[in-house]
Amino acid sequence: MPVVGGEHGGRMTGFEHTQQAEHDRASRWVRFWDAGTWWKALLFLVAYWGVYQLLALGVTTLAAGLVERDDILSTPLSVLLGVAVPILLAGVLLLLFAQSLGWLRPLFARQPVRGRAWMWVAVVLVLIPIVVRLVATRWSAWSVAQVLAILFLGLCIGLTEELATRGIIVRMLRGGGYHERLVFVLSSLFFALLHAGNIISGQDVATVALTVVYAFGFGAMMYLALRATGRLVWVILLHAATDPTTILAAGGIDTHSPAAGGSTGLLSIAGLFSIAYIAVALLAVFLVTDRTRDRDPDREADRTARP
Repeated sequence: MPVVGGEHGGRMTGFEHTQQAEHDRASRWVRFWDAGTWWKALLFLVAYWGVYQLLALGVTTLAAGLVERDDILSTPLSVLLGVAVPILLAGVLLLLFAQSLGWLRPLFARQPVRGRAWMWVAVVLVLIPIVVRLVATRWSAWSVAQVLAILFLGLCIGLTEELATRGIIVRMLRGGGYHERLVFVLSSLFFALLHAGNIISGQDVATVALTVVYAFGFGAMMYLALRATGRLVWVILLHAATDPTTILAAGGIDTHSPAAGGSTGLLSIAGLFSIAYIAVALLAVFLVTDRTRDRDPDREADRTARP
């Protein structure tokens, strides 16, 4: 008769107990986030925002002599240390979080829910103002090093914010079985709420409120772009092109600088697209569906597979 458990007669050694305990803890961690709910997504968002604030405080404190707080865009080093590096570090932590759940590869693979033809409208609506702002920018007001630093900042923002919202949060809500229309609304709403924290940086309430409304519309465009293109990387790049062109054309972050700002007329035209984002977002609430034919069976199987 065979002996179960080999030489230990069915009893586990201390090392095996430790391994089993670690496996159980890892399994509970994955199961908790796999069974997504709106409050878990909100919990994740609050935790991410809190960690980012701590990172920003830590980096700017350590580099206090190198960050121009009154004009953070004045030098390339100030842009990098004052804004880009904290966002990049937060993005790295998000990548590690996704890896711990076994989500990293699926997040960057083709989406399990197919897009519809009309969703390409969102991609066009985001690309047009990017081109307008490039034309409107007064390039003579910026050095090459400043431009490169701001472009790098845009890439950090695109990676981190899209990974958090259109990546992890969308994956979490879909994993919880939410209707795709609700995934669309909640992920856009959480993206908007993420920008409500700007009030802590000293912005007035009216500016923050307008930013939140704009962020909801832009977040909706990013969700539709995710569905249309089928891959998170394209959404990251779209977002990565939006913020730096806005900063370069306006001459500041969430403000317009007469000294460095570009053509006011062209900027006004680009600004009209913010209204279009909100209008399309409201219309999309009725158009986004969860039809069976929109789901890719192979990708859906990969998404629901447990590590």
